[in-house]
Amino acid sequence: QVTLVESGGGLVRPGNSLRLSCVVSGRTFVNYNMGWFRQAPGKEREFVAAVTWTTGETYYADVAKGRFTVSRDIGKNTVYLQMNSLRPEDTAVYYCAAEYVGRGYRPISVASEYDYWGQGTQVTVSS
Repeated sequence: QVTLVESGGGLVRPGNSLRLSCVVSGRTFVNYNMGWFRQAPGKEREFVAAVTWTTGETYYADVAKGRFTVSRDIGKNTVYLQMNSLRPEDTAVYYCAAEYVGRGYRPISVASEYDYWGQGTQVTVSS
């Protein structure tokens, strides 16, 4: 059984930082993209960042470039999202997801293409 468990969310003031973690288990994740998405109340789920499990290539949405860093630790089966210079508009539930790409190309930023999801962790940025 594949599981993704996020942690690290919380309440922070604008300008501060958080690091989210996503522990994955249940299979090997070779040929998987690992993505971070977020969903604010009343809004659609949006792509934030992704990393390829095997090579560590990274991809970012414009809202994340320059502030967020995605990475993975294969030995710990964990994907991270380091978020700096947080803003109130970053407030959302953040989800970790896994997308199998072993059969060919799949878009990395489309939520509906992902196969497995975590339960989400709340991030609130407020003064």
